Amino acid sequence: MSTLAIIGGTGLTTLKGLRLARSETVTTPYGEPSGPIGIGEMAGREVLFLSRHGAAHTIPPHKVNYRANLWALQRCGAEQVIAVNAVGGIRADMTPGRLVVPHQIIDYTHSRVNTFFEEGLTHVTHIDFTNPYCESLRTELLAAAVASDLEVIGEGVYAATQGPRLESAAEINRLERDGCDLVGMTGMPEAALARELGLCYACLAVVANMGAGRGDEALTMEMIERTLVGGMADVRRLLEQVIPALPA
Repeated sequence: MSTLAIIGGTGLTTLKGLRLARSETVTTPYGEPSGPIGIGEMAGREVLFLSRHGAAHTIPPHKVNYRANLWALQRCGAEQVIAVNAVGGIRADMTPGRLVVPHQIIDYTHSRVNTFFEEGLTHVTHIDFTNPYCESLRTELLAAAVASDLEVIGEGVYAATQGPRLESAAEINRLERDGCDLVGMTGMPEAALARELGLCYACLAVVANMGAGRGDEALTMEMIERTLVGGMADVRRLLEQVIPALPA
């Protein structure tokens, strides 16, 4: 089984370059994942792929079954996870189309099931979440960006908001005061659940738009989707470079 899984977000419901060998439907103790796990070969390595929002992009961020997704990927052999997320830019240099590998996260979500450790426990369990992303995998992504001649921002604080609506301009100002650099709706509880399972997890974010009140245009899904076309092409270039470089 593969040790690397890729979770595709908005704009990445399929992974071009992945030669799919089969798909596996996994039943989990936590309900159904977003879809079957694709198992195939990319850049000479076996890779798992799961579309976070479903193949037809119909599952909104607050309805994603994050526990089932992570559990199913681990059941299929994943030990490392690269999560691709479409985000809004808050910091001035995080302009549409830029790639970011965040190093920290702040959780503003609510009412989401956010842990595996809640029932049938022999003891209360707390995980260390000081550094929410796997540093070794972050380092590999940044090295692959250099090798691919791609300009990637190597640090950033990801604000995870509830969605599915976009934020108000005042909310974006608040996030900036809190120290956030980019904003998305799917970073949590995914990162924490991966840590609970012992998975090496890193985020590769694509800036789809400037945060509310930061750009000159009204935010529309059409504008976001246009930006993501080029951004996801860069994501694929980066993945093709990083996959063969990862430890077996």
